[in-house]
Amino acid sequence: MEWSGLALLLLVGAGIIGTGLPAAIALIIAASIGAVFGLMTGTIPVALLGALPGRLVNLFENDLLQALPLYVTMGLLLNQLPLADALYRASSAALPRSPSAPLVSGMLLGALLGPMNGSVGASVLGLSRVISPRLSAEGVPAATRDAVIAVASTLGVLIPPSLVLILLSDAMLSAHTIAVTQTGRADRVINTQDVFHAALLPAGIFLVLCIMLSWFAGRKATKAVTPDKLTIGQAALAGVSLAALVLLLGGVATGYFYAVEAAAMGGFSLLAIGLLTGRLNGRILRELFHDAISITGALFFLLLAATTFTLVLRLLGTDQLVNHLVGVIPGNDIFVVAIVLGVIGLCAFVLDAFEIIFVIVPIVIPSLLVRVADARWVSVLVLLTLQSSFLLPPFGYALMMVRGAAKNPAPFRPFVRALVPFLAAQWLLLIVVLFVPGLVHFGDKPSEMSRTPVKDLSPEEIDKLLREMLPMPPVQDAN
Repeated sequence: MEWSGLALLLLVGAGIIGTGLPAAIALIIAASIGAVFGLMTGTIPVALLGALPGRLVNLFENDLLQALPLYVTMGLLLNQLPLADALYRASSAALPRSPSAPLVSGMLLGALLGPMNGSVGASVLGLSRVISPRLSAEGVPAATRDAVIAVASTLGVLIPPSLVLILLSDAMLSAHTIAVTQTGRADRVINTQDVFHAALLPAGIFLVLCIMLSWFAGRKATKAVTPDKLTIGQAALAGVSLAALVLLLGGVATGYFYAVEAAAMGGFSLLAIGLLTGRLNGRILRELFHDAISITGALFFLLLAATTFTLVLRLLGTDQLVNHLVGVIPGNDIFVVAIVLGVIGLCAFVLDAFEIIFVIVPIVIPSLLVRVADARWVSVLVLLTLQSSFLLPPFGYALMMVRGAAKNPAPFRPFVRALVPFLAAQWLLLIVVLFVPGLVHFGDKPSEMSRTPVKDLSPEEIDKLLREMLPMPPVQDAN
């Protein structure tokens, strides 16, 4: 029956592509089919399905989930306030007068506002509203313009405290807890701050690569223009906004602020600015909070559906099958991780990043961490793979959002050609991090890197440990 879970995964993918149903609906339908099948075949005892309500209740006791509505609200507030426009004008004025300046300014704006927007979709909408008209007016070809907006909107995925990074950190914490418990290693279980810190250097490298590529693309594609005049008020707003963003992002990245605290501070500050400047009124606030509740509700519904689906997979024994498959992969840590990342990359053709975090990570990553002790390294590699999924042609979420938000979207083939240098940089970084794990430990204290040495496990020992991760069957009453 273990293979039936993989059939359910294929059913979810077919349902999303073939019917256009939301992923949460497809997951609920597949979970229901799997539960009925398990009950009819006797694989799933009725009593075990009773664990679902308690599992869902425990899920929402996680304090980190408070960050979801806060970051969604922050993204919507940023789209209503003139902060992005002021920052873009200030960046264009500060850069040397060059045809590349508008593209570089757009990339820098994505890096600054992406983590605060909370989601790639919100970043796409904000960047499209602010910089797309200016890039068009300055002679930037549609393909280059759309490519830069798409890439810039994903920068917030890598830079703390993005919503994807928060959710992945929580999933990795759970996976690492399972792996450490089963192996008996003396590793300290990673937390959100560990993943934030591990992602900093790779995020910085990718940002530098994107700025360089934007500079070269601009030299070929645009003409030198006079930047928009920066008023004193806009300069002051840009300066205050930049200082606040750097303080907030730096505080989260270095561990001085927790993600939920940072989201609350940012949301309150943006709300206060909007009310004091008169940019927010009752009608706008009603629409804004309505959109925030709708988006947050969709994320929570997806989380509930994915949790239900993964429980059914575990009851069917699919996690046992996955554990065995991962356990018998030959080769060293790099090869094993590369194989698992390839599987996640294939899933990205059907599932978006949130669905992969909620569905695939809980099934695959615990067994991977049984074999690979470096949880920070695995976390960053999964994060880079998820970022790639947003830009993966033809169904990458950022690509579809950019084409939907643009008034005159570029033809698809030129759009993909303009994306190729950025995709190559992204995959190059992924390969470098894969072969140089030390990049994710840059700046670590010796105490953070020290752990009890782990002996090499034989295939038989690995198989035994993976079998121990299976749920125990219910105890039968002797009476």
